[in-house]
Amino acid sequence: MAVRTRFAPSPSGFLHIGSARTALFNYLFAKNNNGTFILRIEDTNEATSKKEYEQNIIESLNWLGILWDEGPIAPAQTKNLKLKIKNYTGNYGSYCQSERSDIYKKYLEQLLSEDKIYHCFCSEDELEAQRQYQASIGESPRYSGKCARLNKKEIQNKLSHKEKSILRFRVPAKIIKFKDLIRGEIEFDVKQIGDFSVAKDIHTPLYNFAVAIDDFEMKISHVIRGEDLISSTPRQILIQEALGLPIPQYAHLPLILGPDRSKLSKRHQAEPISEFKRMGYLPEALVNFIAFLGWNPGDEREIYSLLSLTKEFSIDRIQKGGAVFNIQRLDFLNGFYIRQRSVEKLTKLCIPYLIGAGLIEPLNGSNNRIV
Repeated sequence: MAVRTRFAPSPSGFLHIGSARTALFNYLFAKNNNGTFILRIEDTNEATSKKEYEQNIIESLNWLGILWDEGPIAPAQTKNLKLKIKNYTGNYGSYCQSERSDIYKKYLEQLLSEDKIYHCFCSEDELEAQRQYQASIGESPRYSGKCARLNKKEIQNKLSHKEKSILRFRVPAKIIKFKDLIRGEIEFDVKQIGDFSVAKDIHTPLYNFAVAIDDFEMKISHVIRGEDLISSTPRQILIQEALGLPIPQYAHLPLILGPDRSKLSKRHQAEPISEFKRMGYLPEALVNFIAFLGWNPGDEREIYSLLSLTKEFSIDRIQKGGAVFNIQRLDFLNGFYIRQRSVEKLTKLCIPYLIGAGLIEPLNGSNNRIV
């Protein structure tokens, strides 16, 4: 089986350490197995997706050297980035979800015709009241199934009167089991999930549906992502099974924690990748540092180039427990890589910072600046 991995960020913020690690591990696994690494932009949420974040993600990956084989734009083009054009590399594009609505519509129509999804006309007020009631009696919130019992005539009548609806997946009574490559066998009783929403309408899929379809259409063999997305896996498997699609292998990475073992945040000096770049960290140092957040090579060696990581990386050496972010460790690695630079290269790197501190003046017409 050809190995095909993907990094699929939502452009709702700048690229951070956690997302960069997900991209790196997908890249390393693909390259270690002579496979293909794909960048896919999940931009169906118009309210939160912004082109400036998309550009930041693409340029940050490019700076780190985590270069994709297929994606919305070739890495070499990022200096003159024009994100509004349909310009992509690979045979399975577009690699932006906002440009794939016709593909999703085809599969939604198939599931509607097979009565595996249905129109739900419940208002948000009704759903919120239901959630509050379930919480009051100690139950996990899930849809009651009210609209699942509507007959075709009732549905057509509501649609003809332009009543607002969403599309819900009709969840069967079963246990979903899958083998996680890091955590072993995981199972979910999907009756606890309830009938979940898959699309706002026939043209607007939601996350779980779009992901399941894209992973099939792009022939993704392995889904490597954070453990916070474990709960979405049974939903995606249900969609894949309903459509008769192959199920990729899943691997869920441990959370990244601060030194105090709490959830990683800005107070732990966890900045966007572009901010680390601005502060003077080298891409080699960041890649080396990120690789050890949840993975180890099984020996005492600490310094790894990106090329050596591609040769050594394996999923079976990823730990299950949380990985601790230690800024002092990053500082140590950055110092090491700085000392490997020649005086000429180091001088060139330092000039923008010396100008910014007012210690030297830029030459006339010089474009020396920190970017």
